[in-house]
Amino acid sequence: MTQNNFSSNLPWRKSADLKTLVENRTTYTLDNCELNIFETHQQAKDINLVFGDLVLTTMLKGKKVMHLFDKPGFDYLPGESVIVPPNELMKIDFPEAELDNPTQCIALSISKEMIENTFNLLNETFSDKVLTQEWGLDLTYFHLINTQDLSEIINRFIRIGIKERSREKDLIASLALKELLIRLSQTQARDMLEKTYKELSGGNRLARVVQYIKENIRENLQLEDLAGEACLSKAHFLRTFKQELGLTPMEYVLKERLKLASKYLQQGDFQIQEVSAMSGFNNNTYFIRAFKQEFGCTPKVFSKS
Repeated sequence: MTQNNFSSNLPWRKSADLKTLVENRTTYTLDNCELNIFETHQQAKDINLVFGDLVLTTMLKGKKVMHLFDKPGFDYLPGESVIVPPNELMKIDFPEAELDNPTQCIALSISKEMIENTFNLLNETFSDKVLTQEWGLDLTYFHLINTQDLSEIINRFIRIGIKERSREKDLIASLALKELLIRLSQTQARDMLEKTYKELSGGNRLARVVQYIKENIRENLQLEDLAGEACLSKAHFLRTFKQELGLTPMEYVLKERLKLASKYLQQGDFQIQEVSAMSGFNNNTYFIRAFKQEFGCTPKVFSKS
């Protein structure tokens, strides 16, 4: 996905400034949080890391293998985030790190007070949740693919931590941190819905709508149809969907169509026009433009790569 991605251009520490080649750490301390940037310049195994507060880690460059909760390790790649509870041991391998191919990752530890205050305010202000009973983070869904909104606020927070020099820096960071927690909760909600919509569809409005979208993705879906499936007015449905999942229903439909298109393109057996039609698009030019915006390349280039 193409983004104004500051994190992908985060400068490396100069060799003379490195204290260690494995998980060299640069720290920026702010009110209610601490931003850490880790760089590793050589292969390593079983590196332990623990934080006293909940931590959001985001992979920027390279590859790690992360071991959490005494479970088998999983590949951790750029564009992904992992939420780790307080005092939880992270055991990390660096199978590919080299001087000319280092890894880079951030770890943002967030105070318990900030997390509680943010979600308490959300639960008081927006108490009519549909997908879950209340706002918060669910550590069952700890390994996430970053959404565009989440990537953008992470990038903005990095800029604030590193670049901001004003007297209002901590206030600006606190406001950004609240937005980050909201985006994180919404990203988790979408991840949860993707994995459980079938079993939830019988008793949850949003799960029922997601199932309807997936089953009718090639049809001419309209907002009125989706609102009717949720048994809500169009305005109430639009507000609820956007609030809980972080994007509008029609944005979700578009992403589902593009995701389906990418699967067809990976098979390599179809023409671009065929993929466009099979994925629910009725305009090839629009399909190509939307695909390039989402994946950073045209469908033709994607299918060849």
